[in-house]
Amino acid sequence: MTASSRWPVSRRPRIHSSPSLSHLACPNSNEPPSRLPPRSLHSWDKRSSTIGSRRPLGNQRTGRSNGEGNRRVTGNIPPVIRPEHVSPRSLDLLVSELGLRSIGNLRGVEVSGLTVMTREVTAGDMFVAVRGANRHGAEFARDARANGAVAILTDEDGAAIASECGLPIVVVESPRASLGDIARWVYRTDDDAPQYFGITGTNGKTSTAYLLEGVLRQMGITTGLSTTAERHIAGDRFVSRLTTPEASELHALIARMKEVAVRAVVIEVSAQALTHNRVSGIRFDVAGFTNLSHDHLDDYSDMEDYFRAKRALFHPDVARRGVVSLDSAWGHRIVDESHIPVTTISSTGDPSAYWQVEVTEDNPAFTAFTLTSADGVSISTREPVIGRHMAANAGLALVMLIEAGYDPDVIAAALERDNGIQTYLPGRTEKVSGDRGPNVYVDFGHSPDAFDHTLAAVRRFTSGRTIMVFGADGDRDASKRFDMARVAAEGCDILIITDHHPRFEDPASIRAQLLDAARSVAHGPEIFEESPPENAIRLAVSLAREGDSILWAGPGHQDYRDIRGERTRYSARELARSALTEAGWA
Repeated sequence: MTASSRWPVSRRPRIHSSPSLSHLACPNSNEPPSRLPPRSLHSWDKRSSTIGSRRPLGNQRTGRSNGEGNRRVTGNIPPVIRPEHVSPRSLDLLVSELGLRSIGNLRGVEVSGLTVMTREVTAGDMFVAVRGANRHGAEFARDARANGAVAILTDEDGAAIASECGLPIVVVESPRASLGDIARWVYRTDDDAPQYFGITGTNGKTSTAYLLEGVLRQMGITTGLSTTAERHIAGDRFVSRLTTPEASELHALIARMKEVAVRAVVIEVSAQALTHNRVSGIRFDVAGFTNLSHDHLDDYSDMEDYFRAKRALFHPDVARRGVVSLDSAWGHRIVDESHIPVTTISSTGDPSAYWQVEVTEDNPAFTAFTLTSADGVSISTREPVIGRHMAANAGLALVMLIEAGYDPDVIAAALERDNGIQTYLPGRTEKVSGDRGPNVYVDFGHSPDAFDHTLAAVRRFTSGRTIMVFGADGDRDASKRFDMARVAAEGCDILIITDHHPRFEDPASIRAQLLDAARSVAHGPEIFEESPPENAIRLAVSLAREGDSILWAGPGHQDYRDIRGERTRYSARELARSALTEAGWA
């Protein structure tokens, strides 16, 4: 062990200062993977004409409630996707048809879009002024007008604040609760609506969404996708801003999808989206539930509160039918408390489930499984990612399609023709190494349960040692950090604790919490502390031998780090590949 790079935590760790690694942290390209047919990946530097406002925006708690008055993230924020062709609608007609109260002269005012952020306002928009953490959005009404807004949507307090802005004001009790219905009306997303699939749960939402969309494509259906990782519009891909966008953004996205004849839309639905009405104005044809485990307790008072947020998807106003995995105890609660018809699925042999998933073969290239119903319907296929939990996600996706009315025989035929589900899951136990040297996987998992499943999958195909690299999010649920570090320490041979998105927290303090938890594991692994993360992955590669596996958990598909509100370019996948090349494992 050399003093310059390797320090077990039993000795005083050396924390490296950040070297200049712009060639690693800012990759020049993000090539579309070979498994995905779409034509291009649009990021904030590669914008197509389908993108509307190009101003960077955001708030300190990405994925949380937006609105003026919150601490903002700056830097590489993906733009909002809007329809290319908009037919403005009369504000007077909007107020009349939806029974809303208004202040000011509506005559001749036409609305072509909506946004909750003044920086996103384009000509013809209605600015939605909501109360933020620190200030009311109505305080920025004059800025919205200067940017082209033609009207304000707000509450009673906001109406009083914005009374002198010179724009007509539509007043509702809760702008956020009303936003989906108003956006649906403005963008006409109800007209000839596509089929909607919504997926919620703690882990597996993104994977299930990609797998479901992949099967739809294989059946020849033009699809749309909205997930943590990406938005898909027919053949085009775009970087995502939030797991589930604001209702105004979501309806604008769907309107753009309709312009290119998308017939089925798969949406990842976070608990925060349900709490903050981001999917209002949409009724899902089928809702899916993956599981529930410890996460997001910074947003919810306890697991019961978190569960209630997820349960809201299974209400007749939100979805028509549901498919529920019984692989977590919370699944049984969803079934018992659902207000819509649901069917059930299990990959753990729960005898009460109507559908069963049985893994028939797993290897480093794919996981094969058979899906069987209680009345004998059966589909045997495979999905392209390691892990029995991925077979569970794929099974859930298939049952959601069947519940939506797709013929199991047609699904099976498409999968047999293509030798399984053909899709690419970015940053989901994604192998970024080649045929020589250690196996290196980058994963988005950032909860104890996700660590447990992913480590089990990696260990299954590792003849040597398992090395894990991870850090924890700053300004997020700190109560899960102990269990994250404990599960990591119990599941690997070498553990390297580093940084992730520190945001406005002290990264050294976060690492210290993780180190304390990892040290508490009896007969635990050799533990290192290494910062910044580009040095941590280099250390992991330097320690690895042929037959070892490295799991870098947390960053997954993301191509930025959030440091004190600034999003800086950063790709774990590129950094891992560069570290392998430097070590001679190209």
